[in-house]
Amino acid sequence: MKTSFALFAVLASAAEVLKKPTPDADGKFTITAPGIKAQFIPYAATLTNLFVKDKNGVERDIVLGYDNTSYYPVDPGHPVYNAIPGRYVNRIGKGTFTIDNVTYHTELNDGPNTLHGGTNNWSYRKWNVTEVTNSSITFSIYDPANSTGMPGHVESSVTYSVSKNRWSISMDAVSPDVKTPIMLTQHTYFQLDAFANPENRTVWNHTIHIPSAKRVMLADQNALPTGVIANVSKNDIDDFWTAPHRLGFASGNSKFENHCGSGCHGYNGNWALDDKRNKKDVALTLSSAWSGIKAELHTNQDALVLYTCNWNDGKTEFKSTQGVAGKDRFIPRDGCIAIEAQDYVDGINHPEWGRLAKQIFGPGQKYHWESTWEFGTI
Repeated sequence: MKTSFALFAVLASAAEVLKKPTPDADGKFTITAPGIKAQFIPYAATLTNLFVKDKNGVERDIVLGYDNTSYYPVDPGHPVYNAIPGRYVNRIGKGTFTIDNVTYHTELNDGPNTLHGGTNNWSYRKWNVTEVTNSSITFSIYDPANSTGMPGHVESSVTYSVSKNRWSISMDAVSPDVKTPIMLTQHTYFQLDAFANPENRTVWNHTIHIPSAKRVMLADQNALPTGVIANVSKNDIDDFWTAPHRLGFASGNSKFENHCGSGCHGYNGNWALDDKRNKKDVALTLSSAWSGIKAELHTNQDALVLYTCNWNDGKTEFKSTQGVAGKDRFIPRDGCIAIEAQDYVDGINHPEWGRLAKQIFGPGQKYHWESTWEFGTI
């Protein structure tokens, strides 16, 4: 009888291993739960597809990406579609920072500044798949010292998991030997209508609410914070806290043009969340009346970057899982919104903000980032 039970246990264990997802012909890993399906590739630990149901029960793929996964590494525009940049995301002013009176220099790949760590950041690299189940996948990366001009090596991992109508992301990182900047994000580009709205392919009809985003970091024409953190008043162009607003609600405002930098209209800014907010509460809600899809963000981060895809030139195609049959498949300018939970942009160069303890780690200190998106309908 003991032998039978032992044999059953071995067979059950083997069956569980066989059930674990393996990449498909395109290299995608798929994880699923009721009401949600997510697909990933090891390049940049990228989310390639995210399927949820709209108000009519139609499954929609609500993030940007490519059908051909081999294009992610070679796209010269490198939009960081739903990937993990690092080890320090967003901008570093003039590509310099100082730790313990030593000044470091990083690659200038965004005008006079560094963006996401330069052109060898983590969104340009293939991560290792370290664990995978039917509902979760973990990627890891080893970042050598000076790979992006920063001191010390960093070991990091990201775990994506799904449960009913929910997508969760958890990231950990450590610099074992020295102090180094660490600030991460999941750089997700949303289009809640999946480009299927025949009347409007932009995100100006999407509604956003960030109830604790009462302050915004003023930025120069290169989208770098100036150091001033300003209060946001009611109906100001950056007001998404007093009430839900459509993303295009201020499009008639003269400040809307060049609001996110020279030649950039709309948004590419960093909102500071209320320091005293309950981090169990919803930090941000994004919704679309057309699809009826609602996405609620919970995060342990203290700031949010919103970017309304001003860069798109109308020549990039969206995926075959998106759009309307018989119509063209091109993403228009303002056709998506990137939402990035993180800390204050360029906080390592603004000690007056008091963010150094949240952006410089080591030796051995652990960095932890977590966010959850919960999907439903309005």
